[in-house]
Amino acid sequence: MSELTGEPAAAHIARLEDRKARDLASVMAASPALASQAAAATARVVERTKAPRPHTDGVELIDAAGIKPEPINWLWPGWLARGKLHVLAGQAGTGKTTIALDLAARVTAGTALPGGWKPERGNVVVWSGEDAPADTLVPRLIAAGAELSRVRFVGEVTHGGDVCVFDPARDVPELARAIKGLQGGVSLLIVDPLVSAVAGDSHKNAEVRRGLAPLVELAASIGAALIGITHFSKSTGGRDPLDRVTGSLAFGALARIVYGTGKQEDGGLILARCKSNIGPDGGGWLYGFEQTDLPDHPHVEASRIVWGAAAEGTARELLADPEGDGEKSAIGEAVEFLERELESGRQPARTVQRSANDAGISPKTLRTARDRLGVEKTREGFGPEGKWWWSMPDDNHHRCPSTPIDAHSRSGQQWTPEGIYAADDPNESEL
Repeated sequence: MSELTGEPAAAHIARLEDRKARDLASVMAASPALASQAAAATARVVERTKAPRPHTDGVELIDAAGIKPEPINWLWPGWLARGKLHVLAGQAGTGKTTIALDLAARVTAGTALPGGWKPERGNVVVWSGEDAPADTLVPRLIAAGAELSRVRFVGEVTHGGDVCVFDPARDVPELARAIKGLQGGVSLLIVDPLVSAVAGDSHKNAEVRRGLAPLVELAASIGAALIGITHFSKSTGGRDPLDRVTGSLAFGALARIVYGTGKQEDGGLILARCKSNIGPDGGGWLYGFEQTDLPDHPHVEASRIVWGAAAEGTARELLADPEGDGEKSAIGEAVEFLERELESGRQPARTVQRSANDAGISPKTLRTARDRLGVEKTREGFGPEGKWWWSMPDDNHHRCPSTPIDAHSRSGQQWTPEGIYAADDPNESEL
């Protein structure tokens, strides 16, 4: 029984619900917009009720038929996409950071990018573990025409009251919270160097993917293009540009677009598109440096990028190393090949030779690389049953032939530490 009306509780509740329904109907009739919003909210609730999410642990399988296709949200068509990771790698001294800051300046000011495209003006967030904002980064932004009020540098981070240096391998969640409080959102996020985001071994695929995941997820969640800056490995000229990126191949694999910078024979510089999973690859832009004074800042100079014409060709063609000929580059590749092949211990020479041939390394280049590394050559046995072994200098296991040999071979040649009868079997050679 209701204590106020004396009627049964169920009847009292029903009467109140009926009154609320009539009041709600009156409000809806007076406000069509509110009625429409309420109907949409009701529809969403009903839809969720039809297909409730599982409450137990497990994997969600998403029906492709329920996914609406979306176009790539380009900040610079073909070159810079919102919500995606881009890797900017290159030779030392080619201005990778200056290029990134030039792009940042054009995004903040809405000025034309190479090719003439004008991006929508937006905010940029920069973390640099190598350059100081006051004497390097801000002067370069000013020289490039940036609207500085749209640029934020990542500073220190506070953990439990302790102020610490920002660590991209640890503090991305704190960065995400700071960015989400930034009015107008973020269009471009720059991380320099990108390898700092990997707490583990940057040469291991799994650790690189695990380390970059928070940054990649952040960029996707806020719709910002993410540029990570890194280097080309030394002595890799002539190789595929993706293979030249320092560290694990995961850096290039995880990025949707990879750029490479390099020097040309005439002294000019080029930015090439090495890879794109979301558009065409190849092609590039010529560029150079220009040193300029900052009029409002006495005694302060800064470098800026001067863009040139578009370039055609594959990234490998555009980024060919002019500082060394093809033989030098090929030898560097062969040296790295041998180091990998012999890393686990000595190997049959014939096996190494076949692998080198499959990798496109000529016998002459392989010999040069072998001698440069000081690879030890050991022969076991002789004649048709003899076999050559190769090993790194600190891993060689000298063994004597299983059968005593004379000081002279059957052909009268002197015995050498490398073995005898090397030419007895044309299919078995120590190179």
